[in-house]
Amino acid sequence: MNTRLVLGCGSFGHALIEELRQRPGDVHVISGDEGRVDSLRGENVPAELGVYDDRAVIESVKDDDLPTVSGVVVAGDDADRNLQAIDHARTLYPDATVVAYVGRDPTDDQRAAFDERADGVVDPTEIVPRRILQAAGRGGLRLRQLHRIVRDLDGPLAVVMHDNPDPDAIASACALAQIAENAGCEAEPCYYGEISHQENLALVNLLEYDLTNLDPETDLSRFAGFALIDHSRPGVNDQLPPDTPIDIVVDHHPPREPIEARFVDLRSDIGATSTLLTDYLRRLDIEPSRAVATGLLFGIRIDTKDFRREVSVDDYEAASYLLPFADTATLDRVESPSISVDTLETVGRAIRNRDVRGEVLTSCVGRLHARDALAQAADRLLGLQDVTTTLVYGFKDGTIYMSARTRGTDLDVGETLREAFSQIGEAGGHADMAGAQIPLGLLGTVEEDADEDLSSVITDVVTDRFFETLRARPNWDLIDLYDGGVEELPVGADEE
Repeated sequence: MNTRLVLGCGSFGHALIEELRQRPGDVHVISGDEGRVDSLRGENVPAELGVYDDRAVIESVKDDDLPTVSGVVVAGDDADRNLQAIDHARTLYPDATVVAYVGRDPTDDQRAAFDERADGVVDPTEIVPRRILQAAGRGGLRLRQLHRIVRDLDGPLAVVMHDNPDPDAIASACALAQIAENAGCEAEPCYYGEISHQENLALVNLLEYDLTNLDPETDLSRFAGFALIDHSRPGVNDQLPPDTPIDIVVDHHPPREPIEARFVDLRSDIGATSTLLTDYLRRLDIEPSRAVATGLLFGIRIDTKDFRREVSVDDYEAASYLLPFADTATLDRVESPSISVDTLETVGRAIRNRDVRGEVLTSCVGRLHARDALAQAADRLLGLQDVTTTLVYGFKDGTIYMSARTRGTDLDVGETLREAFSQIGEAGGHADMAGAQIPLGLLGTVEEDADEDLSSVITDVVTDRFFETLRARPNWDLIDLYDGGVEELPVGADEE
């Protein structure tokens, strides 16, 4: 049996455990973080609450549960404690391979000790940055063009994120604003909609980002220029007039149509827009503020799913560049926000209303209070047993919103949503996470209709289109997508 023992569960360890779970064999964790231990146990990962660098704690687990292990991963955030844990692991499991994370801000002596004691060492700061585009090359010329555009504006630049922006969009907009201000141009990071996801709110509040919330009544004439961040067309996933002249577009999503702007940087082989903005800062020799660096690092981690999804060498290099400027303590607080009552209620409705067909789960949560709760519900329902794909949807302000997730399958939910809904609305995203929206009016309904009637009509349209699209895909005939229905909840589940 291939068994791995993880000692410590800091920010690196938590991401690593998710990766180890996808591989053959068992994972056992020792951590002093009670919240993370409870979370891991809830995900059926064996976890012990204890001091991870205490020999007695490791020995008790060895005697009770793990007489042998094939590998030990030391993944705490403290360098000295990690070194102590390596020594205990070597003594108790002499035949195991030991891989260790150096922790945060290790000294040169500590790094040398890790190299001497561990079989493998993980040190993010040793990823050597390479200059992708030299200042004299084509990339340098394009950046000088960007600098010239913002420098020549005779008024403020509106740096517009997509509606209800995520961390990648928020941080990238703030970074472009810093670049513009460095060139002597006033800039405002702007967005339509709302920021309600707990992590996104924590990011904005803890880093004290000054963002402008636009609405349809906002007088846009006060802006001398417009930049689109993390999306590429005015009026599509933002509420700008579609004919708004755009000066700058920076995005990492593949465009569906030709893009018109004075400066366009679209690189779909990059994992995050934050990576592109980090590259700009580096090559323009602009040191990112602590808030901008922290946000960009978080944006890269979120959009690449902690460097496990659509990640490129550029993303790693951007992260290694940002790390010395970032506030990692604040990053921990951003990653562990409280969950709102609205989100809990949405997740609860998603569970109660779930329709499971094979490994695919869909759920209509009805009227929404916070759009971001859909994404959290889709994430959480993906943790249910035997579920590999989720689609959670609801309605608000005359629009149906959807959020989809998938894991452990070849299904591309971004492409699936585009095929199912782009003809009647907007859809897009990544292979494992995507979203869509449809105007309610296209269904012959209005928001004043009774919620129950609206939910019924919406469910029919969304599920029919979604499952019909799935049935048309190769190999999906192996899963029964026809006999669906709301599962019976275990007794007492409503009260949990």
